[in-house]
Amino acid sequence: MDSNLPILMRKCDVIGLKLAIHRSGKSGRTIRNWCRLHGIGRQSSPGAPLEVSAPALEMVLHGDMEALELLRGGNRDHLRVRHYFDHLGIAE
Repeated sequence: MDSNLPILMRKCDVIGLKLAIHRSGKSGRTIRNWCRLHGIGRQSSPGAPLEVSAPALEMVLHGDMEALELLRGGNRDHLRVRHYFDHLGIAE
C-alpha cells in the first residue's frame, strides 16, 4: 500500500484538533505532525479546521501501523481495524 495515500474518512470518523489533543494527551503540534507524517488528517484549504480520523489517531497512538495501512487500503471490516472502531463506538 502507498503510505502517501490519505486515510479516507467518513463523517462519523472525524474529530477536531481540540478533541484529538484531549483524547491523545498529545500537543497540537504533535497531532499536526502525525497528520502530515501518517496522513491521518485533512484540511480542505489553508486556514480551514484540521479534521482528524479518530480511528487512525488511535492506531498511531498504539503504534499499530499494520492496522493503519489496512485502514488506508479501505479494509474497514478487517478484524484488526474493526477493533479500533469498536473501541471508539463508531458503528458502520
